[in-house]
Amino acid sequence: MREIKNISITHGGGGEPSMRLISELFLKEFYNPFLSPLTDSAILPIGTNKVAFTTDSYVVKPLFFPGGDIGKLAVAGTINDLSVMGARPLFISCGLIIEDGFEYDTLKKIVLSMKKTASDSGVQIVTGDTKVVEKGAADKIFINTAGIGLVINNIELKKGKIKAGDCIIINGTIGDHGISVISKREGLEFESEIESDCAPLNSLITTVLESGADVKFMRDPTRGGLASILNEFTNRMDWGIHLIEKEIPITDGVRALSDMLGFDPLYIANEGKVIMIVSPEDKDKVLKIMQNHPLGKDTRIIGEVVTSPKGIVTLKTVIGGTRIIEMPSGEQLPRIC
Repeated sequence: MREIKNISITHGGGGEPSMRLISELFLKEFYNPFLSPLTDSAILPIGTNKVAFTTDSYVVKPLFFPGGDIGKLAVAGTINDLSVMGARPLFISCGLIIEDGFEYDTLKKIVLSMKKTASDSGVQIVTGDTKVVEKGAADKIFINTAGIGLVINNIELKKGKIKAGDCIIINGTIGDHGISVISKREGLEFESEIESDCAPLNSLITTVLESGADVKFMRDPTRGGLASILNEFTNRMDWGIHLIEKEIPITDGVRALSDMLGFDPLYIANEGKVIMIVSPEDKDKVLKIMQNHPLGKDTRIIGEVVTSPKGIVTLKTVIGGTRIIEMPSGEQLPRIC
């Protein structure tokens, strides 16, 4: 592979260039046992507790889009990164980088959105920082959030527990967030507006975990979409994942706009979805719990873990063929989170 000379937009897209940058620079230079699993949150032993700690930055353009805004996105995204590690989110930080001249009323709308999302989720914003940079040095506003949560007792989610026969479950339609943002950005209008799925998932995930269901592992398919996350699951593992295309929920609007723009919904970011790998014995239990939750009405079993081909994600198409779902090599939709 060629040496990285310059950072490009693709290095922030969640695909193969991102993973290469992380492994060749950040993981290599920052290496420690808490970082090395490269999960959505680090799990830290503090006293008798396990604490989940995460951070993320948000640069979405435009700042407001159908179904959400950069403030809601920042809080919900951090909550979800803690929740998929089996933790109860508790506290969030708020770091703002604001361009000189940014409208105060717009800033207040973003702050109030963050406040509401955190309050509705039972999370507190407890610390923060504000920097203002010269006009042109940033694109209006960027937000960084960090979050802390306590791992639920006896919950340990890791890829090492996954085995052939386990089921892949998702709590609803894919591609809504990315298509919502790009539609707003490009001024594309349709009879029915496509809304982002941006939402905090801690209530849904906690309900599943507290049921005692045998959940092996989970992630939220944000940058790079469903395809990227499942490829991360299978990377260097002695099992693979086989998806059933007809079972993957996609709205007609997302499908139509994706076709028109040449996008594959499997690679489009989501901000209110969780992928769970569940033992076959508990799949119906988890399915029922999720479908009875407001954020899981469209939950589906979309595939399973298979013995071969190892380390690969495959898809049974609607016409009966099979294709390999590869890790994305570039950025389909920049600045969507």
